[in-house]
Amino acid sequence: MQIRALTPAIGAEITGLDLGQPLSTAQENAIYEALVKHEAIFFRDQDISPERHLAFAQSFGELDQPHPIYKHVDGFDRIVELANDANNPPDTDGWHTDLTFKQEPPFASILVAREVPECGGDTLWASMAAAYDALPLDMKNHLSGMTAVHDMGDFRNNFAANETTGEKVTAAHQRFGSAIHPVVQTHPASRRKFLYVNEGFTSHIVGVTARESRRLLNYLLDHINRPEYQLRFTWRKGSVAMWDNRCTQHYAVADYLPHYRCMNRITVVKDRRVPT
Repeated sequence: MQIRALTPAIGAEITGLDLGQPLSTAQENAIYEALVKHEAIFFRDQDISPERHLAFAQSFGELDQPHPIYKHVDGFDRIVELANDANNPPDTDGWHTDLTFKQEPPFASILVAREVPECGGDTLWASMAAAYDALPLDMKNHLSGMTAVHDMGDFRNNFAANETTGEKVTAAHQRFGSAIHPVVQTHPASRRKFLYVNEGFTSHIVGVTARESRRLLNYLLDHINRPEYQLRFTWRKGSVAMWDNRCTQHYAVADYLPHYRCMNRITVVKDRRVPT
């Protein structure tokens, strides 16, 4: 097993492992340590079945319930199928941290490339620990103790299309709910501080006016969107990505339409290696 960093801020490629076969506990622990250190890790040329995909994910923690919006792989309701083309364009082409409108957002996700276009369809990841580290000291002090409301955000579009009364949007809000999370958090394993706001789901900074909230969120989101904290990954069929959803954001570039792209994703809710 070899680990090669992809950027100084985030990302590493791991070689010398076959994820299509059972791994030893030592190998699983080494992968976890690489994930905590690099925040997003990648494997190439993997022939991994849905069964092995599930087993690999379960070695890191509890699996999430079926996704509230996306369809799943036939026979595997914990594996999301993200299949997109001109007739079904993606809605993940914006910076986001998965499902932060939940009280307990996911710990990690594991994404397998099943079919990819000849070119395009890259995914970007950004380190929120690197972004926090680069903030001015006075801004770090200002953000200390602040919290923010997270709701279904961009998923509103799934319920508001062709609607005039707002009943479906209201029902969706009641179904998904909202959560309040600290703007700055400390990673339970690495102990690094990181920013926890994203343009997809963070709607309001608690305790300030809507105008001040927008101003502060816009500042933070602009700060986050710098290449110094990011990596860009070009997929091949059989590529696997795993990322720490607690301290990263990602952006799936939708530049490949009308071509077809199919990815399988499993979300891990709780980190079994962090004491509860």
